Amino acid sequence: MRKSHPLRRVVLATAATVSGIVLLLSLKPASDPGAAQAAGAGAQAQEAAQGGAGAVVSGTMTGDAAQTQYGAVQVRITVVANKITKAEAVQAPKGGTSDQKTALAVPKLNADVVAKQSANVDTVSGATYTSEGYKKSLQSAIDKANASAGSGQGQGSGSAQASGPFTGDAVQTQYGAVQVRITVAGGKITKAEAVQAPKGGTSDQKTALSVPKLNQEAVAAGSADIDSVSGATYTSEGYKKSLQSALDKAKAGAGASSGSGNAGAGAAQAKTVTGAVAQTQYGPVQVRITVAGKKITKAEAVQAPKGGTSDQKTELSIPKLNQEAVAAGSADIDSVSGATYTSEGYKKSLQSALDQAGG
Repeated sequence: MRKSHPLRRVVLATAATVSGIVLLLSLKPASDPGAAQAAGAGAQAQEAAQGGAGAVVSGTMTGDAAQTQYGAVQVRITVVANKITKAEAVQAPKGGTSDQKTALAVPKLNADVVAKQSANVDTVSGATYTSEGYKKSLQSAIDKANASAGSGQGQGSGSAQASGPFTGDAVQTQYGAVQVRITVAGGKITKAEAVQAPKGGTSDQKTALSVPKLNQEAVAAGSADIDSVSGATYTSEGYKKSLQSALDKAKAGAGASSGSGNAGAGAAQAKTVTGAVAQTQYGPVQVRITVAGKKITKAEAVQAPKGGTSDQKTELSIPKLNQEAVAAGSADIDSVSGATYTSEGYKKSLQSALDQAGG
């Protein structure tokens, strides 16, 4: 048998190795799509971390109460890093068949908000009025979150601190409305008071028992995480909801004041603020004002009693009240003769709007 030469075997092995390398190089793609995609994702993540998409918003925002044929609907959302992580109805129609419709609709609407991240949620069949009211209040809460995002841009490293009076939304309870006003200085609650509370019959005693304790708790805790007063559960729950609303407004006000501080000494920008809904014997009253340079430049009623004789009284009183509000620059205005309930409701909602505006 003929033996192969050792040198020949080395040459053949080397040639095979070179051929294999050339073949592998010819099959390798010119670029690696997976690596490119990962690099792109990394760049996007870095841009987001640096705030490239705008100010990051986190917090709790409560929308304005939306009146429906069957009662008020009010929505609160929790936002974390610009995403809605929770939605809840702090007010919803109740009593009779409304209890069943609310129990059916609200959980679905809450889930839909978190899923869609907008007010473009589906109306729940069989609960049309509740769904429409929910969406209106939800949009209001989202608007407040957007306003907070806009005012937060350009802020320095220091955190803004709210100062001034802030009135929470009125919360309807089984025994009457509860509405809380807080005074904030240096970002801390220095005073809390109930501007509305259940009254009449045994409610007078329960209110006198609970409200002073709740006021003290609010100042001590600096938050709405306070204990309910035994024997006054409904009043306590309403108090805490309205207190949370006032705190939300204080946070929004802190962001707005911080953002405006970067504008320098230029002309004051006008802003529009809507007061809380004031319930009257003949229907709700809600006032919207436009403020520029701490002056009311426009006042209007976005809700007022209607139907029957209320139409005439509203037509008589509202224009006068609007003029008075602009002229006085405050809620210290005269009631219109013949429209006392509407006038009182107007002034309460106007004061709420002024509190939000910081006036």
